[in-house]
Amino acid sequence: MSSFKILHYPDQRLRNIAQPVNNINQEIYNIVNNMIKIMHQEEGIGLAATQINIPLQIIVINIIETKNTDLILINPKITDRKGLISIEEGCLSIPEYRAFIPRSNYIKIEAMNIYEKKIEIEAESILSICIQHEIDHLIGKLFIDYLSDLKKNRINKKFHKLKKTIKKGTKSM
Repeated sequence: MSSFKILHYPDQRLRNIAQPVNNINQEIYNIVNNMIKIMHQEEGIGLAATQINIPLQIIVINIIETKNTDLILINPKITDRKGLISIEEGCLSIPEYRAFIPRSNYIKIEAMNIYEKKIEIEAESILSICIQHEIDHLIGKLFIDYLSDLKKNRINKKFHKLKKTIKKGTKSM
């Protein structure tokens, strides 16, 4: 079991901007392995290091839901994008909320893999959406940031009310 925990909105640490990984060492391997475990354990299809309070440019993705098909991207950068697509997105850091978010249907990215090899990936559809969602986390952006102010205010009220309820429950115990 991992010692890392997923941060939940409205935790301000989700707004931290990740720094590039300069050296892939045992610590990075451990972080990546923990991220993959957490992603599978929580039944997610992607996870950014910033979601577990590690401010490094690392994302892991698995849209196939089988072990050994995890995509590990270190220092990912989108170099090309085309087309539009929108599906209902969710996020492990914002449980129980989903929204349609406009994304590029096709992207090309450059990144490093876990072996410090530069890789280039072309992605479409759900993989493209997932990569864009996780890269947003690396710059402190959440999928709800794409919503109208009215919808964001509703979400904020809901989560602040939930936070107060949890605090009251904790105090009475």
